[in-house]
Amino acid sequence: MSAPGADRVRLVAWVHGRVQGVGFRWWTRSRALELGLSGYAANKPDGRVHVVAEGPAPACRDLLELLRGGGTPGHVDLVVDTWEPARGGLPGFVER
Repeated sequence: MSAPGADRVRLVAWVHGRVQGVGFRWWTRSRALELGLSGYAANKPDGRVHVVAEGPAPACRDLLELLRGGGTPGHVDLVVDTWEPARGGLPGFVER
């Protein structure tokens, strides 16, 4: 049996495509909250959206699948993801 919180991870995703000005951050926040994740979605000057989400590994994998799926606002061309140990310090899920 693993220790409490041992399966918590941090997903860092860079979303490329037409993802600004289309409600993408709001949509991402809604999906993340439904999955019980904390973190943020932030617009970047180069047109990408930076998503950082922490929580149980299965929920983070689900969010990544949703980001790559066809149901997002706008149009996603590519999602580049990295995985890290959870660090904490991300209350709720916010748009930045």
